[in-house]
Amino acid sequence: MPSKLEKVKRIALSIQYQGTEYNGWQKQKSGKSIQAVLEESIFSLEPYKPIKLVAAGRTDAGVHASGQVVHFDSVGQIPVYRWSSALNGRLPSSIRVLDSSEQSFEWHACHSALYRRYRYTIYNGCTPNLFISPWTWHRYNYFLDEKLMAEAIKGLIGYHDFSAFQKRGSNRPNSFTTIQEVKLERKGDLLVFEIQASGFLYGMVRLLIGQLVLIGEHKLSIDDFEKRWKERLRSEVKEASPARGLCLIRVGYKKSIFRENIVFDSFPGFSLMTNDPPVSDV
Repeated sequence: MPSKLEKVKRIALSIQYQGTEYNGWQKQKSGKSIQAVLEESIFSLEPYKPIKLVAAGRTDAGVHASGQVVHFDSVGQIPVYRWSSALNGRLPSSIRVLDSSEQSFEWHACHSALYRRYRYTIYNGCTPNLFISPWTWHRYNYFLDEKLMAEAIKGLIGYHDFSAFQKRGSNRPNSFTTIQEVKLERKGDLLVFEIQASGFLYGMVRLLIGQLVLIGEHKLSIDDFEKRWKERLRSEVKEASPARGLCLIRVGYKKSIFRENIVFDSFPGFSLMTNDPPVSDV
């Protein structure tokens, strides 16, 4: 047991995980969560008091993270720089700690964050690819019109009510958030969508991607898309993209708390040669 004079430290961790086998970040009554696995591993190293991890973002079931940030308060004697190696020796291969640092008690992984940035990757080629399937949505029936999709997202920038892109079950007090940046580009058979915001609603990105794919397939006009979200027509937003294409790639703070290569290079982009045309071109 540590002495009463033992210094309490706030430890920040940069972590990545493949969310396929987990029921999301948050600990639940049933099912395996990222939070529970991490807390158990920390407790095995520091069994002095219950461990409570706080995350910058609560990713949903099946969603990945390459730049998630969490914190906990430590009362043990493990040096700050040793937490990464100590935990990685106890964690499953689907979860990795990239870096650790000590922060003041005023700093908070969630409340101190200025933004979260997500990436969604769509594989628009005809031929299946097992090596990227855990990280992408294989949408192959139509060639997606990325120019229309990119045009549709321009109006999302700014502070708006995005309740049209919020799944039931959210405990947020309101549906407003600020989208700071959004972009979409085609890289051969891959469409890469990135969105950065002060915060995200429950299920927001996957519902948004579902609408954009309909636009790219010429099944939904830009005017109708804008009407749905600006008039908060949640009942008309029925399509949600699968979780496997979504990844939390970065969390931003006023001051950098980890090594720069950890913050920006933890999720390399995919690169593919162009495949055969999809089943039906539009």
